[in-house]
Amino acid sequence: MRFTDRTDAGRRLAQGLEFLRGADPVVLGLPRGGVPVAYEVARALEAPLDVLVVRKLGVPWQPELGFGAIGEQDVRVLNEDVIRGTGLEAAERAAVEESERAELERRVRRYRAGRAPVPLAGRTVVVVDDGLATGATAEAGCRVVRGRGAARIVLAVPVGPERTLPHLRTVADEVVCLHSPPYFGSVGAWYRDFAQTDDGEVAELLARAARPAPGAADPPPPNREVELPAGSVRLAARFVLPEPPRAVVAFAHGSGSGRHSPRNRYVATVLNEAGLGTLLLDLLTEEEERDRRNVFDIGLLARRLQAASGWLRRETGLPVGYFGASTGAGAALEAAADDAGIGAVVSRGGRPDLASGASLARVRAPTLLIVGSLDTEVLSLNRLAADRLRCEHRLAVVPGASHLFAEPGTLPVVAGLARDWFTAHLTGPEAGGPSPGSA
Repeated sequence: MRFTDRTDAGRRLAQGLEFLRGADPVVLGLPRGGVPVAYEVARALEAPLDVLVVRKLGVPWQPELGFGAIGEQDVRVLNEDVIRGTGLEAAERAAVEESERAELERRVRRYRAGRAPVPLAGRTVVVVDDGLATGATAEAGCRVVRGRGAARIVLAVPVGPERTLPHLRTVADEVVCLHSPPYFGSVGAWYRDFAQTDDGEVAELLARAARPAPGAADPPPPNREVELPAGSVRLAARFVLPEPPRAVVAFAHGSGSGRHSPRNRYVATVLNEAGLGTLLLDLLTEEEERDRRNVFDIGLLARRLQAASGWLRRETGLPVGYFGASTGAGAALEAAADDAGIGAVVSRGGRPDLASGASLARVRAPTLLIVGSLDTEVLSLNRLAADRLRCEHRLAVVPGASHLFAEPGTLPVVAGLARDWFTAHLTGPEAGGPSPGSA
C-alpha cells in the first residue's frame, strides 16, 4: 500500500477511524508531517484539530537515547530506567530540558499564533503522524497527552513497521495503522510525494481548522483582551464569557506570572466549558513588576482584585469568585475578607498564609485550598492558614504533585476540583448574587 501524499493518507486514515465519530474526539497532529494528515482526519470526523508539540529529552552523550519528553502546559514525562542506567545527574537533565523547552515554546508560538490549546482532560484524543520509524516521537506524544488528562488515546498512522506496534500499544489505548509491513525501510518510501512540510504550512492548516464554518453552531466563548481601571492605572486582562454564563471567576496570578500563564489558562478553559466566565488579570503593570516589592505587596494586589470584581459585576451582573495561585491566593483571601459578595475562593499551590490572620478569620466565601502532596512546605503553610479560616473550607491534597502541578495528570485534577467547587458555590441552589453595595 502506497499513498499519493499526506492528504491522501489522511483521508484514507480517516476511514479507518470512523468508529470514533460519536466519541467527540480531539485530533492532534505531530509536527511537522503529521499535521496535514491530522487535518484530513479532523475534517472527516468533524472534530477539533490541534497540534501536539513534543520534544524528546536525549541523554547528552547519546542524544538518540531519550530519558523523557516534554510538552505544553509544563508536562514532563521521565524514563527512570534510562536515568538510572546512564547515571544522568539532575543538573544535566535540567540543562537538556531548558534547551528543549525553548525550542518547544518557539514552535508553539509559531503554530498557535496566540490560540489556547484545546483542552484534553476527560476526552478521547487521536494522536496522528504521517508514519512511524522507531516510534519514539509517537510514544513521547502519547505520554504527554496522558499527562494532560486524556481519558482515551488512539494513536493513528498510515504506515509503520510491524515490530514497533506492540510496544506502542502499551502507551496508547488503541493503535490504528493502515499498513504495517515486516520489511519497512523509511516512511517516505510509502509515499509518492513526501515533500517536507514547513512551519508555515503547519500554522496555516491549524489556522484554517480554527476558523468556524459558515453557519456553524456553538461558537467558542468570546475571548477578548480588556483593560480595567484600578486607581491611577489600567490593568491588562483576558476576559472570556461563555453563553449563557452562570457566574464569573477572577484569576489572581502568582509572582512572576500573569494572564498568559499556561496553567491558569488551562484551568480557565475547563471553567469556561462548565459555563463559568473567567478574567485572567495582570495585577501589576509592566513597570510595577520591575520592583519586586510590589509582587509581595498583598494589600496592593488585593485592592487591584477588588477593583476587578467591581468591574465584573458592572459588566456582567453575575456572581463572582476568586481563583488564586501562589502569592495571588493570599491576595484573593485578603480581598474576599472585605467583600461579602464574593461567592467562592479557590487556591492552587497558594500562599494563603500571606493574608493576615485577621483577614483570614473574616473571609465568608467558601474556600478550597489545593496543594500538591510533594509541596511539603506550602502544604504546611496551607494547613496553618486553614486553621484560621472560619468559613466553610476544605484542603485538597493532590497525590504525587509538586508546587506547579507539572506531573502527568495532576493539573486536570486541579481544574476539576476548581470547576466543581465554583459550580457548587457560585451556581448551585445555595448560591446568591452579589450583595448590594459590595462592588
